Formats: sequence, C-alpha cells, structure tokens
Amino acid sequence: MTSIEPKKLALLRIAQIFHKYSNPEHLLTYEDIANHLKSEYGIEIERKAVKRNISLLKEAGLEICSTRVGSYLEEREFTDAELRILIDGVLSSKHISARYSKDLIEKLVRLSDKYFRARVQYVHSVDEWNKTDNKELFFNIEMIDEAISRKKQVTFDYNKYGADKKLHKTKTHTVSPYQLILHNQRYYLMGRSEKWQNMGYYRLDRITGIAITDEKLAPITTIKGFEHGINYKEISTALPYMYTDEPKYVEFIADEAVIDQVIDWFGKDIRIARQSEDTLCVTVKVSPMAMHLWAMQYAEHVTVTKPQTLVDKIKATLKTATEKYER
Repeated sequence: MTSIEPKKLALLRIAQIFHKYSNPEHLLTYEDIANHLKSEYGIEIERKAVKRNISLLKEAGLEICSTRVGSYLEEREFTDAELRILIDGVLSSKHISARYSKDLIEKLVRLSDKYFRARVQYVHSVDEWNKTDNKELFFNIEMIDEAISRKKQVTFDYNKYGADKKLHKTKTHTVSPYQLILHNQRYYLMGRSEKWQNMGYYRLDRITGIAITDEKLAPITTIKGFEHGINYKEISTALPYMYTDEPKYVEFIADEAVIDQVIDWFGKDIRIARQSEDTLCVTVKVSPMAMHLWAMQYAEHVTVTKPQTLVDKIKATLKTATEKYER
C-alpha cells in the first residue's frame, strides 16, 4: 500500500514526476500528474493546485513546456545522446569492474525519463566485456585525490596478472602523486617514484593496498622535463604506451594509406613530407620505448629511419621474431 505523504511535498513530487514520465513525445496533463501523486505518494490535490505548483516550478527555473495538450520537462542536465556516450564510456572502460559498471550505468539511466531505459537494454551485456577484477578502483581515486589535495606521498602494492588469470603483487611503491590521467581506456596515476626519482605512470586497476603517508610530495617542477609543469598534449602524443623515458625526435617512412592512424596516435603536431608517390616521411617527438612498440604494431607499413639506436633495436627485435617463426 502506498504511504500517504503530506501535501507540502507535492511541489517536490511533481518535479520528480516530470523528470520520470515526461518528454516531448509523452506530455502530462494535470489529471495525469494528480493520478501519479495519488498512486505513488498518496498525495491528493485538486487540478488547480497542480497548475499552481507547475507555475511555481517554472518560476524556480525548471524548464517545463506547457501546451494545450499537456506539459513536459524540456531541459535536462544531460540529453539522451550525452547519456548514451557516458554509458558507452563506462561499458567499454576496462579499468572499471563489472559490478561498478552496472551501478554507474544504473545511475546514469536514472538521469533521464523512464522511456530511456528501454532504449539502452544493451547495458545488460556488461558481464560480457573485458573488465578488471580489481574492486579498489574508486577507493584508489578517492585516496589519490586526497593525497594530492594534502600534498602527501602515497604507498601502494603494484600487481600483475599471472598464468592463473589472477592479480599478484610484484612490488611496493612510494610515489609523489600529481595527476590522474585517462589514456587508451586506462586510468593512470602520474607521480614521481621516490625510489628512482623519475616520473612514473601506474595503472589504477593494478594498484591495491594504497595508503597516504606523512611525507610531503616532491614538487613536480623538480623532475627533469617537468620544470614548467605538465604538458598534457605532449603526454597524449609522445607517450602512446605511457613509458617513462624521455621523448626524442623520431623519423619514419610510412605508407600514405596509414597516415590516418599516424595522426590518431600522434596528433597533428607532427612534420609530414612527401617521400614518394605512395609514402610520407614523418617526424614526431615520442618516447623511443613507446615508438619501438608502435613500430612493431605497424611494421608492415612503417620504417623507422632515425635515430640509429632505435633503428638497430627494431632490427634486432624483428630478427629475433623471425627466428622464432622459423623454428
């Protein structure tokens, strides 16, 4: 049986009814609203009182559009298209566990009307996506945010997957935290390793047992390459795989057919020159370690030409790989 609420809550409940049941295709009459108030909240008010409350909500800033047929909530915090983008982001994020993904998606769905839920039934496939097993992600975020705010170091265990498909501790780190970065669908803690005194990038879904220490974090300007703070544009393009070596200028020849992928990875702040009818000479500033891995990925279409140390390393890797396939 529906509990009976005092009539003074009618204004709040009418706002909730508009949020849940109305959109341009589903208009609410005064009678509809009165029926919802009675059936869901046990509040009985007259048609004139409904009209008066709607006027008050409009005066308060609620974007309600009224026509001769009925009324609906015209403006919401998020459009359905925006909510779809956010839901898809949660669904495809590998760093969020399946359980937390379901909880987040449910909260996002509730930001629209009840008819939106029927259009996002695919969210129930969350268990079929490749998700992390680490349930400490959101706790890690809260602890790191607090540490950055208090300018304190953090200590944590870093883990890797074993052959048993479970996370196993590899080592303990003490880090001066500076920023959380979402890169390539992974969340990273950007911070200085207190052991090695250099910048490191630690995946949040690999961190467990995090704690804030009493030690003050080292100013980021004391780290080589960060004397002027964080260059987010450089991080996104020069560190495609979040390696920590110093970015250098690398030159490579690429088939013109893959220039779209090149710009996807390295952005538009690169130099491109015509090499031949079908090839381009590209110069980028990038982590050599990351470039080594990237060049392997695109080996069929890309040839690194400078620096020579990187060329030699790629040759050795290709030789080793070839020998393995010839066995």
